[in-house]
Amino acid sequence: MTSDVIVDLAALGEEFTRDPYRVYAELRTQGPVHRIRMPEGAEAWLVVGYEAGRAALADGRLSKEWRNAAPGLGVRPVSAGITMLSSDAPDHTRLRKLVTRAFTPRRVDELAPRVQEMTDGFVDAMLAAPDRRADLVEALSFPLPITVICELIGVPALDQDAFRHWSNISLSAPLLEDRLAASRSTNGYLKRLLEDKRAQPGDDLISALIHTADQEGGDRLSQNELLGMAWVLLVAGHETTVNLISNGMLALLRHPDQLAALRADFDGLIDNAVEEMLRYDGPVETPTYRFTREPVDIAGTLVPGGGDLVLVALADADRDPARYPEPDRFDIRRDARGHVAFGHGIHYCLGAPLARLEARIAVRTLLDRCPDLALDIDPAALPWRTGMMIRGPQRLPVRW
Repeated sequence: MTSDVIVDLAALGEEFTRDPYRVYAELRTQGPVHRIRMPEGAEAWLVVGYEAGRAALADGRLSKEWRNAAPGLGVRPVSAGITMLSSDAPDHTRLRKLVTRAFTPRRVDELAPRVQEMTDGFVDAMLAAPDRRADLVEALSFPLPITVICELIGVPALDQDAFRHWSNISLSAPLLEDRLAASRSTNGYLKRLLEDKRAQPGDDLISALIHTADQEGGDRLSQNELLGMAWVLLVAGHETTVNLISNGMLALLRHPDQLAALRADFDGLIDNAVEEMLRYDGPVETPTYRFTREPVDIAGTLVPGGGDLVLVALADADRDPARYPEPDRFDIRRDARGHVAFGHGIHYCLGAPLARLEARIAVRTLLDRCPDLALDIDPAALPWRTGMMIRGPQRLPVRW
């Protein structure tokens, strides 16, 4: 079966940006695959539901490589160089293997005291506000992940604000030309950073990637692959965690019973609470693009070949009642295992352990230090980031 009906998500405007879950749920009742027009204007095939979405994420017939995209698709890559997010096996396997050698679980575990130290500093500064009010995105959700990732890969602190500006625009701006302009600025900066690290290597991840080699074959990352890896680590490495913290805190503050339960048993519930935050309102609404190389049957719908764009609604997969009973209920005691907030298959997020670590420390520290933390805005008035990739509020006003 194929579909000639196009669901125009662009026409839904701010309503869809603020709450895409209802729209996805309605589409899911009609079937797992739909032809859509994205808010950005391009047409795509949208996969909804848990089983269909999870299968599509692991479907090797769908390519991540931009050379397989149809020329007139209306979307363009914003990342620099060759990345794990835009490559297929065996290239992806090789890249991930090389990066994993430098981005080890031990390196992440060793970051915990430093992440706690950073978090304490940002919360100290927030609590110094004389009117006992702050924007949580500005005070903690953004500065913590960007500082962690910049320190990890060796980006000077003075460059972080510029990078945040470029990153937000390249991933979320409505106009393609704005996204491409921000991408060019990002790419130019990263090229200079790589030159500096090659000339003066330090004890950071970028320096390690430049000098790491596959012990079996003496394989190294090419300059274009290094550029892509720096982009993924810096942009993807902080964007997801920013919105994990913001969305998670918003969910807790909107559900006082869950907030009280977490306060009463931090040790027992914090890990599970983070998983429920990821399931309930994760930071990635749809992952990076996939393209058809040949006609593909996806859950009974024949999607044409020739580079058609396929999007998987992670946000809907994790709200599918066939997988999670009462999926629209935020419940930090629920078994949220199996969610696809970090993806599934060979492209599962390499930085998931770091994101979880930062979220645990940020949420626990906030609730320890701010026992009467509350929203300082009507949730309906929150401004949300545009586009279908990154989901999170632009601002999150709180008071204490």
